[in-house]
Order: sequence, then structure tokens, then C-alpha cells
Amino acid sequence: MRHIWSEVYKRRIWRQLWVSLADAQSRYRLVTPEQVADLRAHINDINLPRALEIESEIHHDLMAEIKVFSEQCPSGGGIIHLGATSMDIKDNADAIRIRQSLELVISRLAEGLRILCDRIENLSGKPIMAFTHLQPAEPSTLGYRLAQHAQDFWMDWVQLKRVKKEYKGKGFKGAVGTSASYAELIGKENLNEFENQLSANLNLPFYPVTSQIYPRKQEYFVACALAGLGASLYKFAFDLRLLQSPGFGELSEPFTAKQVGSSAMPFKRNPINAEKIDSLARALAQYPRLAWDNAAHILLEITLDESANRRTMLPEMFLITDELLMTFRGIISDLVVLETGIHHNLERYASFAATERVLMETSKAGADRQLVHERLRLHAMTAWSAIEKGEENPLEDLICSDEMIIKYVEPDRLKELMDIRQHLGLAEERAIELVHKIRESLESA
Repeated sequence: MRHIWSEVYKRRIWRQLWVSLADAQSRYRLVTPEQVADLRAHINDINLPRALEIESEIHHDLMAEIKVFSEQCPSGGGIIHLGATSMDIKDNADAIRIRQSLELVISRLAEGLRILCDRIENLSGKPIMAFTHLQPAEPSTLGYRLAQHAQDFWMDWVQLKRVKKEYKGKGFKGAVGTSASYAELIGKENLNEFENQLSANLNLPFYPVTSQIYPRKQEYFVACALAGLGASLYKFAFDLRLLQSPGFGELSEPFTAKQVGSSAMPFKRNPINAEKIDSLARALAQYPRLAWDNAAHILLEITLDESANRRTMLPEMFLITDELLMTFRGIISDLVVLETGIHHNLERYASFAATERVLMETSKAGADRQLVHERLRLHAMTAWSAIEKGEENPLEDLICSDEMIIKYVEPDRLKELMDIRQHLGLAEERAIELVHKIRESLESA
């Protein structure tokens, strides 16, 4: 990603566009094949110090690169940029880099999704305690919880694919988008063929209508898609930070043997990678606002009030996303499942969820539903009070020894009902089904 947004690579793409433009113009005998060959021979000869030296005098980065390129090309230098305006080069170069960046993001996300799917498959049937309002609720499975994150990432992957497919360059349409300068060179009747040829050579679709620039609204769509992925990564990391805390103690990000958690407290195992994800995703979330302003505030055919901020916005939002995905991959590849914590939470809280099954079973056996409900409520309050005192959960014993309840359901059957493995619904099956759908989608892309 750093390569794509490097200054050298940007200028190499500029030169690629100038060579493609000259090649297309050679078919109309505006440029000789020898001149095109001369340009092509020097396409990689970027001399950034010389370009910056010239730019310091003329205060125009693109013209400075034209002058350097021209100095290197004895026969072709004089025809560089013929008929073009700066944004014919800059906007198409940005479109190429954005499409390449999106492809890299899509690839990294798919890689992370595949790893996550493997973890889900292995953990699909592992019971855990689910929490609503940060309070223990009912049992679920760890695979099902992770599948909810995978589903979010899958939606992001689909959206990013769509945005990349629809992303377009400006084309070669001149100062206000009318292609008047090119019409003067090759004739109005040849303009469509001319642009179609360039589009094919560059493997870049063009907008049919532009001003001096392509619509900045498409950059807003990109920023929203990246921020949407950031939201999914943020939630994953935030949940992990919560589950790594001692109060839950169910999961942990990898922690190496020599890793230092704190300069003051040697025992600390801080979730630094999950915290990094949340920090960077929080920054990424701000870019749709800036991209919206850029799209909305440009006046008439162009004003440059978006130009300066785009120089940092575009690379930064992609570099942040790239770092987020690489960090996520590292976490999910070596995610630590803390068996003791998971078992402790189940033992402590799961039996409360089983009271509903006991209520249904006694009601089917003829018991007064309201009376049983009150008995179960009292037992649950007694058990909760014991837990708050640090004692073991006595709920199962209280229910299995309640004379009114065992009149309708025998103690052995009550113990079966309170086995949380029988109260997982379709968690395991649906997690596996989602994994299969995601893998099929990734493989068919």
C-alpha cells in the first residue's frame, strides 16, 4: 500500500498516462512511433530530486515532472501532454491507484475472512455464555459469536467489490470536460474512438460526463466503504478487549513470550493490538465527512478547495485500512481461547437461562405456570445472591430439590433440562452454514 501511494509510483503512473496518450495520438499521426518509443524507454526514469528542484521554481508539480520527462527524451519530449490538462493525468492516476488500493484491501479482507472461517468452523459447537446489556443472558457458541463478525466482514467485502467495480477515471476530456482541445487535434468525429482506445489500453473505465475532474462523489463512496469496514473491525476489537478483561476472561489476543505489557506493572497483558485497531478505525471513521465536503463544495467546473486535503486523505485512509487488516489477521490467526474463563462463566450463569426450559416442562406436565414461575424466580434470586458473595451457583440444586417442582418433573430430568448444551438452538448449524456461504462467495469471485 505504501508503494501504491509513494511519490515515485505516482509519477510513474503519470508517465504511463502520457505514453498511452501519445500512443493513441500516434494513430492520428500527431506523434511518430519513434517519439512514443522514446517516451516508453524512459517511463521508469523517475528523478524526484530534479522534479522537486524545478517545482520549487515554478510551483506546479505536474509541469515539473513534464519538464524532467522531457529532458530525458530527446525526440519525444516535445509532445508530452499534447492536448491535455493537468487533471486528465492526475485524476486518471488517482483512479488507477484507488482501484489498485481497493483490490489490495479486498484481497487482505478475503484472507482475514478465510482465517476467521477456519476458526468459526473449529469453534462452532463450543458453548459460551452470551451477554445482553453486558449482563449474562443465555448460552450460545463461540463459533456463532465469531460468525456475527464474519457476516459483517462479508458485507464489507461485497460492498468494497461493488465500489471497486464501479470506480472510473476522468478520461481525456480537457479543461472543462468537453474534449474541445482533443477535437482540435484529431477531429470531433474521432473523440469517442480515441477515448475508448485509451480506456482499453489503461484497463480503466471512464465517466461519460465530467467537468475538469471526475465526480468527487465516488471518493465519498470509497471513504464510506472503508469506514464501514473500519466499523466492523472496531466492533471485533472492542468485543475482544472486553472479553480479554479479567471480568470475562474468555479470549485474548496473542501475547509473545518476551512481550512487555507495562513499564510500571510487569504482570500486565494489555490488548495493544485490539486497542490499535480501535484507535485507527476511529480515525478512519472521520474521512466520509471530509469526502462529503469535497464532493459537495466544488463550484462549477472546478475549484481547488479539495486538492490539498486529498493529498493526505486518499493515502491515509487506505494506509489505515491496510494496517487495520494486517493487525486483524495477526489477531485472528493466533486468537487465544481461554478455556478456564469460558467454563467459569458457563458454570456461574448458564443455569439461569435453563429456568425457562424447566418452566415449559412443568407447565406441559400440568403445573400452574404462575406458581412455578414464582418458585423459579425465588431460587434465581437466592442463587444470584450467592454468586455475588463469591460462592458457587446453587441454582441447579435448589430447583432439583424443590418439592413442588419435582412433583411434576423428576430430578434427573431437571438436570437434563439444565444442561446448557441442550439450549443452544441452531447456533452451531447456522455458524457452519455461514462459513460455507462465505467460502463459496470468496472462491467464485
